[in-house]
Amino acid sequence: MTRQTTFLLVLVLGFGIGIGLWLSPKPIQQAGIQNQNGERKPLYFRHPMNPKVTSPTPAKDEMGMDYVPVYAEDQSPASPVNKGRILYYRHPMGAADTSTVPKKDEMGMDYLPVYESEVSNQRQVSISPEKIQKLGVKTETAGLRKLANTIRALGSIQVDERRVHVVTAKFEGWVQRLYVNVTGQTVRRGQPLLEIYSPELITAQQEYLIAREGEQLLSASSSQAKATAKQLSQNALQRLRFWDIAPAQLQYLQNEGGALDTLPLLSPVDGVVLEKPVVEGMRFMPGEMLFRIADLGQVWLVVDIYEQDLDWIKSGQTVSVRINAYPNRAFNGHISFIYPTMASETRTAKVRIELPNTLGLLKPGIYGSVAITSGDGQAERLTVSDSAALDSGTRQIVLVRLDEGHFEPRVVKLGRKTDGYVEVLEGVANGESVVTSANFLIDAESNLKGALDALESPTTQGNKSSGEALREGKPPQHQHGGQ
Repeated sequence: MTRQTTFLLVLVLGFGIGIGLWLSPKPIQQAGIQNQNGERKPLYFRHPMNPKVTSPTPAKDEMGMDYVPVYAEDQSPASPVNKGRILYYRHPMGAADTSTVPKKDEMGMDYLPVYESEVSNQRQVSISPEKIQKLGVKTETAGLRKLANTIRALGSIQVDERRVHVVTAKFEGWVQRLYVNVTGQTVRRGQPLLEIYSPELITAQQEYLIAREGEQLLSASSSQAKATAKQLSQNALQRLRFWDIAPAQLQYLQNEGGALDTLPLLSPVDGVVLEKPVVEGMRFMPGEMLFRIADLGQVWLVVDIYEQDLDWIKSGQTVSVRINAYPNRAFNGHISFIYPTMASETRTAKVRIELPNTLGLLKPGIYGSVAITSGDGQAERLTVSDSAALDSGTRQIVLVRLDEGHFEPRVVKLGRKTDGYVEVLEGVANGESVVTSANFLIDAESNLKGALDALESPTTQGNKSSGEALREGKPPQHQHGGQ
């Protein structure tokens, strides 16, 4: 019974093996064979996430992804010369991990090489010549240009705040007589403005006269008594000086030996009376403003400059000013100050321009315009047309034409803009051809986002984009090195 059982088992096993060999496909024998139409026939199909799992026929994995066909030339040890050099090795399962040297993952699968040609092709955007013609694509060569810009702004003439003087009294009194009695009147330095009466001033004069008389009486006394009397006399005189009594009035007081009932108050500067709250007969208190006088020999033109133009201006620049009241005259000045604050409503900053006004033509409140010419002199900067830059909000992109129908998006760093051109600090080389029109349409018609994703990885290597790192033959920074 044992013999018969063993024999039957061997017979069944042999029969099963024979049936299996007869039914099994022979992909290796079909390798490299083409059908009558010249189409390649796959050897087999492999799992898209695990190359060790294969199928003789098309299939789908558990996630619904199609198995990948494997052809005879994929199995042959083809030379990667035509693909360029190997930039790095990527994880076989699609993880973000990369390596600069060959290695295996945790499942023992080899990392896959990434060639220079593969990365370069992923960064490109391809459009047919017919579509390029329909879109109206135009290009222009990036080149070196001298950057110059003329900024025009409007403003108004204002009083130089450093030349404004307020006339006050340091004692209580009354206006006995008013010599300058209209606003806008021109005054000269030392000109009497008003006559004042003050009991405090009369008392101070009398104290000085008494102290000086005591100094004279004690001239024959001891040295200590003479020194004390002299100090009292000097203190009384100094008090009058602190009250801004003019030297001529003090000299009169010393020579005549009698106190003055009234004293004139003099103008401290040449200028124009801006304010005159004082009237004849009024009482004034210490520190109360009697006149406000401004020297208009130099004035300010305060203009509003937009924030995008602030980089073009600096203190000390000479400017040309035109005043609406004098259209045939030009006034030259210089920028003296750029205000540190910005108006949030208009996105402008105020700039102060100093103008000489010896003829008195520039009156506060007059409107004027300024032309500020700025540039780098003889320096040339790499520029492209400002229409070549696409601004996504987070980065600026320029489409570089590689050849007919092939474009490469470049993330660029832009500088100053002027006269239809923008300075390129990084991303484009001198002499490269960039798209200047229909670049938005190329964005809509092509997989520009995918090309940009290939150009830049989620992480950067140092301060470089991963696109720059790939062009230098370096993997993105998320690599872990060889193990």
